[in-house]
Amino acid sequence: MNWNGERVLVTGGASFIGSHLVEELVEEGANVRVADDFSSGEMGNLSNVEGEIDVFEGDLKHKGFANDATTDIDTVFHLAADHGGRGYISSYPANCATNMALDNIVFEAASKNGVDRITFASSACTYPTDIQKEKQRLSEDMISFDERGGAYADEVYGWAKLMGERSLRSYHEQYGIDAASVRIFTAYGPRENETHAIIALMAKAYAEQDPFRIWGDGNQTRNFTFVRDITRSLRLAAENITDGTAVNAGIREYISINEVIEVIFDQLDWEPDELEYLTDKPVGVRHRAADTTRAKELLGWEPALSLEQGIDETLDWYVNNHDKKRVEANLETLLHER
Repeated sequence: MNWNGERVLVTGGASFIGSHLVEELVEEGANVRVADDFSSGEMGNLSNVEGEIDVFEGDLKHKGFANDATTDIDTVFHLAADHGGRGYISSYPANCATNMALDNIVFEAASKNGVDRITFASSACTYPTDIQKEKQRLSEDMISFDERGGAYADEVYGWAKLMGERSLRSYHEQYGIDAASVRIFTAYGPRENETHAIIALMAKAYAEQDPFRIWGDGNQTRNFTFVRDITRSLRLAAENITDGTAVNAGIREYISINEVIEVIFDQLDWEPDELEYLTDKPVGVRHRAADTTRAKELLGWEPALSLEQGIDETLDWYVNNHDKKRVEANLETLLHER
């Protein structure tokens, strides 16, 4: 697919992932519109392309705004959502539940306005939690909409994302709109905030927190995936999937929090005198990594950056864009608010 001249809407385009996607689409020659309520996104994230895009500010749960945002658009990348790190989605389930309304309003407006395709940013939180106690890579067929008991998502946020996938497929079935869903696994990178694991750990290390506090026992694993690998998967899904099929976007490796910490300490050339493990804090599932067979077959996609490369680039961004004294003074607030 040639993005040159394509009229593209990125909902949540001022967000961490959304802003990187916007930059890539602009570079490919697309005419990009961003729709964002700026509850967590920031105009500063779009500073590299500010004069080359249109920005619509408003709440996509309002039908009038969703209609305006999707008018004269060919492709929608739907990333807008009420979300945050593990602490946020555990503490604000009602906020996360509003995503079900948001998704359907965007899908309906896009369909009525003749949008050609929608690519939906879903989540690894759609996967059953009980199979993530041991190390078992998650494959897309572990979720079924057709079998009794085929779904058991991770908290309200995961259920909302799962319903978003099913709703999007319904719009494909009824209106013929091309559709794809990408299940994003633990993205990180520049512009992410401190409510998410890797940036939270970087903030604590940058502020030289000692004792250094870790949620859980540190042995819980995730497949931390660099943001540019995620955005590439979204573009490839829009180019190659039309029937609402969901694909994983995440690395296959199980990376423990303790491993991440060691990389961060090494790159900052600092380490605390003591590690304090907070086993009463919410940590989510025990182990999570992606089976990427389907993404490789349908999209030709595989992640490109290693953890060390990704952390190096992300940490460089964090240190250069955050005042150390401010991080020290506001650490607890930064770790818990979107």
